[in-house]
Amino acid sequence: MRIARFSIDGNVAFGVVEEAAAPDGGPVLDIIKGHPFAEFERSGQKVPLDKVRLLPPVLPNKVVAIGRNYAEHARELGHEVPDVPVAFFKPSTSVVGPGDAIAYPSFSQEVHHEAELAVVIGRMCREVPRERARDVILGYTCANDVTARDVQRREQQWARAKGFDTSCPLGPWVETDVEPSDLAIMCTVNGEQRQLGRTSEMVRTVEDLIVHITEAMTLLPGDVILTGTPAGVGPLNVGDEVAVTIEGIGTLTNKVIKRG
Repeated sequence: MRIARFSIDGNVAFGVVEEAAAPDGGPVLDIIKGHPFAEFERSGQKVPLDKVRLLPPVLPNKVVAIGRNYAEHARELGHEVPDVPVAFFKPSTSVVGPGDAIAYPSFSQEVHHEAELAVVIGRMCREVPRERARDVILGYTCANDVTARDVQRREQQWARAKGFDTSCPLGPWVETDVEPSDLAIMCTVNGEQRQLGRTSEMVRTVEDLIVHITEAMTLLPGDVILTGTPAGVGPLNVGDEVAVTIEGIGTLTNKVIKRG
């Protein structure tokens, strides 16, 4: 199922997306009781999707991102595939939702898009064995690991380059029923295709990443893992509309604005 987080009339809730359920044939949200990180019930109270504002599907305590997990992307930036996964953090303040603006940081002149499959954690976990990795996953969503590439090169460590406000769009919802091992992933800018790859090209699988990360740290419900980006990353400019589409999940669209 697809679980969205949304606001309507000043209230925030989660709902299950039901396709073609509105009188006009559009999708609706069946509001759930509670939250999706435990057993929940549908309330039966439904609202058309086009009448709400979609929010980031989760508010993560932390976003753990993986760099250079697609060989072609590593090569396009002049790097080899690392012997072990390269992990870094994006702070919770970097997260925005579908339709929210990406604010071009004032300290950069070279901001890039990076389309990624995001894994949403469903339960607290640590030291997860590989055979149990899927058990800790709530579902998957689209992500854009927006990067100040010039800052990344200049500062070498990536905290500012990848952690600035609005640098982690997520959405449009969490898909709980999709097989992540071979999904098409695409990024367009102003309708022009920039990236096109498949998650089967990842050097390390979703299970590999969960094992590696939880060896070191506890993951909490709602935490997010970004699994890396395929080749084709490139510049974003103020006024651009960037969209990340992942097969079986949906499309995440954001516009780039000047930082105020």
